[in-house]
Amino acid sequence: MKVIFTFPGQGPQYIDMLDDLPQHEITQSRLNQASEILNEDVLALDTEQALKDTRAVQLCLLISGVIHSEVMISHGITPDMTCGLSIGAFAAGVVCGALDFSDALSIVALRGRLMQDAYPQGYGLTAIKGLFINQVEAIVQQINSPETPLYLANINSEQQLVVAGNEEAMANAIELANAQGGGGTRLQVSVPSHCELLNEPAQKLTGAMQQVQFNRPKCAYLSGSTGRVLWQGDKIRDDLAMNMARQVKWNEAMVSAYQRDIRLAIECPPGSVLTRLTKPVMTDGEALSVSQTPLQTIIRLAERTHQARY
Repeated sequence: MKVIFTFPGQGPQYIDMLDDLPQHEITQSRLNQASEILNEDVLALDTEQALKDTRAVQLCLLISGVIHSEVMISHGITPDMTCGLSIGAFAAGVVCGALDFSDALSIVALRGRLMQDAYPQGYGLTAIKGLFINQVEAIVQQINSPETPLYLANINSEQQLVVAGNEEAMANAIELANAQGGGGTRLQVSVPSHCELLNEPAQKLTGAMQQVQFNRPKCAYLSGSTGRVLWQGDKIRDDLAMNMARQVKWNEAMVSAYQRDIRLAIECPPGSVLTRLTKPVMTDGEALSVSQTPLQTIIRLAERTHQARY
């Protein structure tokens, strides 16, 4: 049986989240490296004011995911697979060995700026709960227009879907969802991710990433956009560059992981959103978040999971 490390997208970030990183020499080394690469104090990225900016949020999530993973690995908790949702895919790319951390920092800084500049205000994401995909697709079709753009952005589970669009479109979607017995919640994301509205910035990021070296990963890299395992560096580059404009298929990815003998899903901080989405898939396994589970418990479960393969 195998272990997967998962990494969340935007939404669960919180003020001073980098102050909650593990007390470990890895933490200080990576923080120093990040500050040097970005030419700024990265510990200033998680203030209340800074986290209003997409670039700061994405960098915080990358740094947190990589550090927590490397500390776990130092304790003998090794992943057989990595997978991230949206920006989380970059931490997955670093941890599996496909992408160098220093390159990831520069890319993510650019990614956040391109996304923020494309839609500085009036757009975002809204989670729709309690409705099935065909119902949400019908809502999107009813609302989507040049004046009120709306797209199905994330298929996180059978009844946890996310739409992207402008404020008016998302408000209309919540109203229609409520009328059908569902509901909607505006997410802490200020850009309309995972739809064609971000095609242009995704193409710009693709061009910039052509100069970045990608390697064959040391463990499996699972795409949160396609649900497929990727081993070629060029394919992982494309997956990361374009994922801002591609629909998220998290449920499909976790089903794929389970079919490949993943029986322990460990979500790196912050939050436990992916754990809640993944648990229904792990019918004969475990899904947990580092934010809510003691390290010794994770070590014990990882050892038991790996021993079960023999």
